[in-house]
Amino acid sequence: MKVLIIRFSSIGDLTQSLSIPSLIREEFPDSEIHFVTRQDLAQLVENHIDVKKVWALDRKTGLSGLWKLIKLLRKENFTHIYDAHNNLRSTLIRWFVPAAKKLVRPMMRIKRFFLLQFGLNFFEKPFSGQRDLLKPLEKWGLQFRYPRPPQLYLSTAAIQKAQQLLIENEISENSYTVLAPSAAYALKRWPLTYWKSLVEKNKAEKFIVLGGPEDLFLTELAVPNQVFVWAGQTTLLESAALIQKAKAVVANDTGLLHFAEQLGRPTIALMGPAPFGFPSRDATTILERNLDCRPCSKHGQGPCRNKIFHECLVSISPEEVNFKLHEKWSIS
Repeated sequence: MKVLIIRFSSIGDLTQSLSIPSLIREEFPDSEIHFVTRQDLAQLVENHIDVKKVWALDRKTGLSGLWKLIKLLRKENFTHIYDAHNNLRSTLIRWFVPAAKKLVRPMMRIKRFFLLQFGLNFFEKPFSGQRDLLKPLEKWGLQFRYPRPPQLYLSTAAIQKAQQLLIENEISENSYTVLAPSAAYALKRWPLTYWKSLVEKNKAEKFIVLGGPEDLFLTELAVPNQVFVWAGQTTLLESAALIQKAKAVVANDTGLLHFAEQLGRPTIALMGPAPFGFPSRDATTILERNLDCRPCSKHGQGPCRNKIFHECLVSISPEEVNFKLHEKWSIS
């Protein structure tokens, strides 16, 4: 059994997809598993103990780069292909790379249409992206436990870099909380003033703020010797290593939330306008509001239709998050 798994993005979805190779190897220990993903996210898969080879696609190479990749994959003689993305690029790979058995993750477009247009939810409850990624594998005879054990594998270099940063700033492992105040869309972000308030309520605690190089607004949270803003200063795996060593995590609906989930860290998830991507582990506490306007859009990009702008997140108070955070600290 030689399997090709395809999942290009996003960070959260790819992180949840890391359970797929492990499930296949549990049922078929002698299987050989290859994984296709986006070049800038390949580091999340490269250390996976159940993946023999990672194929990385550079988006900048366009259709010609995709065709070159397809020609290489055609030489591998795969027996099985699982398209866990189901977009144009993954479909072309699925069509042109031969394999005896092929699976594709359903997009559930009709259910999504009724949910976003009419607020009618026909999805399995509670919603889980990880479960929906694994469920198609039942057609190959695989049975799975849910949720899956943590599957995010870190490199030695990433762990060492995290340790170095902590030592240089005199921060002990399991003595700090990671904050992830950014997100792909503004409407998915808990207000920055709320993050400041949360920090103010815990002046004796240390916080590490993580994000991407574009998240310059996070520098507003910096407090000398208390709040360390390292957004853009760490790679994805280095950020994951810092999360692994934290005593708790507070995160918006973003990729770092799924790092925390896959690493089994005590986490508070601030879930706003988007309908998908919900975490599913017992270590994660979801804070959300049951509003008629949720979800407002597929990815949480809006526009907001509520008469109270951004109510789904502004109604979650710093006091509520602080209470839940202290609960996490007590069990970390």
